[in-house]
Amino acid sequence: MSTTPAALKELRDAYDDRPAAIRRRRATGAPVVGCVGADVPVELVTAAGALPVRLSGDPARDRAVADRYLGTGLDPAARSILAGLLSGEPEVDLLLISNDSAASLRLFYTVRELRRLGVEPSLPRTHLVDILHLPHRTTARYNRVRLAETKELLERWSGRRIGEKELAKAVQQHDEARRRMLALRRLRTADRPALRGEDALMAIGAGAVLTAEQHAGLLDRLMLADAGLPRHDRPRLYLTGSAHDGPEVYRAIEDAGYLIVADDHDWGDALAGPLVGEPTLDALAERYQYRDPTAARSSVRVRAGQAAATVERSRPDLLVCYVRDGDEAPAWDFPAQRRAAGVPAVILEHRRYGELGEDALPIIADALRTARPKGEAG
Repeated sequence: MSTTPAALKELRDAYDDRPAAIRRRRATGAPVVGCVGADVPVELVTAAGALPVRLSGDPARDRAVADRYLGTGLDPAARSILAGLLSGEPEVDLLLISNDSAASLRLFYTVRELRRLGVEPSLPRTHLVDILHLPHRTTARYNRVRLAETKELLERWSGRRIGEKELAKAVQQHDEARRRMLALRRLRTADRPALRGEDALMAIGAGAVLTAEQHAGLLDRLMLADAGLPRHDRPRLYLTGSAHDGPEVYRAIEDAGYLIVADDHDWGDALAGPLVGEPTLDALAERYQYRDPTAARSSVRVRAGQAAATVERSRPDLLVCYVRDGDEAPAWDFPAQRRAAGVPAVILEHRRYGELGEDALPIIADALRTARPKGEAG
């Protein structure tokens, strides 16, 4: 009888109770920097001697106070993050918010003004990391200036100079973790995958509260345990659309007998690439400029190309586009993704945050049944 490898259990434990992992870190006396969005340069935070913690929402969190400030029309994940900050969970010493979506930008302005006006004085000091993603040299120069500003802010805040040695070490640590995340894909995309999509999501997402060195070490141990992991023979799904900062949707799909072999959001596979390589601000600016595409900041054409490449790598039976209320951009990509993918595809629109919806599983089952060649058993 197979058992959960120790490394996977540690990764799941860190992911399941991220506030506890943060409290353990704070108990060592190390500062914690909260990060919103995947455009925050975590390498600079690490080089400043702090732990970069990517903040996530929680579908079960009471959002009433946050909704009073942000309104109810905004992506509920961002509203949940504000609700957590207002309640002091998790406790962070500094907040860096990236301009990776309209929801993140509005969150930044709201937190800054609530603190400036003294309405919510317990909110942490916040800074906007305004990274752009157009494929131009002028964009690279703009991003280089923004990263230099972030570096100087972290140096003043931490009282620690970020020199060449500190930056090189931090870049190496985070690139090593990303290499492991990229390697993890083979456990999901094999003929008989050894890792459920939910476990892969948690293994990647645990890096939100672990040091890059800890994360890389646990991923290494997980991949070494490959031979002892159970193999899965189930209908293979490629999940695209809105990002998932929690496991609820993955769990609902896979508990129904399916297997998520790939995704393309920045709490999952898209968090891994590309690597930084050379430990300079120029290389760092280029890495964040050319991050793997997401619906909130990439063109329909680019997303369609991404879908085709992901299908070729993961060989799914069905592409499933999940679109959360308040995050409508993925729906614009879906027609082009469906054409480019060359496999059956369905879209699940207007989903509640953290929920699959009662109608979703019949839609998936019908699409797979219709796609089966005639004469194949059901």
